[in-house]
Amino acid sequence: MIDISIRQLEAFVATAEYCSFTKAAEELHLTQSTVSMHIRALEKILGTCLIERGARRKVVLTEEGRQTYFKARDILSRAQALQDNQKESEQELLRLGTSTVPAQYLLPKLLSGFLKKHPNARFLLRRGDSERALALLKQGEVRIALTGYRSEERGFVFQEIARDRLVLISENSEAFRALQEAGKTGEDLLDLPMIAREVGSGTQHAADAFLQRLRPAGLNIIARIDNPETIKASVMEGMGVSVISDLAVSAEVKAGKLLAFPFAKSKNERRLYVAWGRDTILTALELKFIQYVKGQTSDILLSE
Repeated sequence: MIDISIRQLEAFVATAEYCSFTKAAEELHLTQSTVSMHIRALEKILGTCLIERGARRKVVLTEEGRQTYFKARDILSRAQALQDNQKESEQELLRLGTSTVPAQYLLPKLLSGFLKKHPNARFLLRRGDSERALALLKQGEVRIALTGYRSEERGFVFQEIARDRLVLISENSEAFRALQEAGKTGEDLLDLPMIAREVGSGTQHAADAFLQRLRPAGLNIIARIDNPETIKASVMEGMGVSVISDLAVSAEVKAGKLLAFPFAKSKNERRLYVAWGRDTILTALELKFIQYVKGQTSDILLSE
């Protein structure tokens, strides 16, 4: 017989996430004393203290509490998924985490197209670099992630949805147009001042691995910027060159705002993935969203 109740887990998880008995009670529409009662009952069943008691105003979890939190969050996610599978006709929230390139250049079209097919769907989107998107997935704050970086952790399932190429971009100036007309490639311009993405970026992971083979001694990186739009604007102003996603600069290159120099000698692809927790029970709508994403991005799967 299972003595733990869903309400006990909800009270504990809400208190841990809000770091407050009061805010947890408001979120769950319970009294603060009821929330405390549920947590004490859970502690009694588990035979351990989950929350440090003391004069602190902010809730602090014990080590056992931190471990229990992730397990309780997973149980609640599974219970929610089981319930959601019975309510497909009702509105359903898709909680998505995404890294920068998918967020800016893929998701607007994907979300709009999916909503036309499934008007009951609703979206909650959390954005960061690729490492942040996977951290949100691991913490249970999102259920599906689109990322440009594949973690080695065994707790995730990754499915490739697209491939993108890295290109070197420069300002559209007379000097760089002359280099382009002379047939120069990205490899020829790697000694120039370089603007790079932040370390946690999936694009930067791919670029670092690729450029290490071309320039083992390193690059002349003058700035690291966490936003590709700011990087593109800085390159347009002549601050330096940058190695960036081809998908992210296609519009500016087409409009003549930037020049793109492909890399001729080396393989320079980076992959984009849809990911979810290996133990996650996906709802029917989440499965449909994943299939829709894979179908809509299949034309971005560039040849090897």
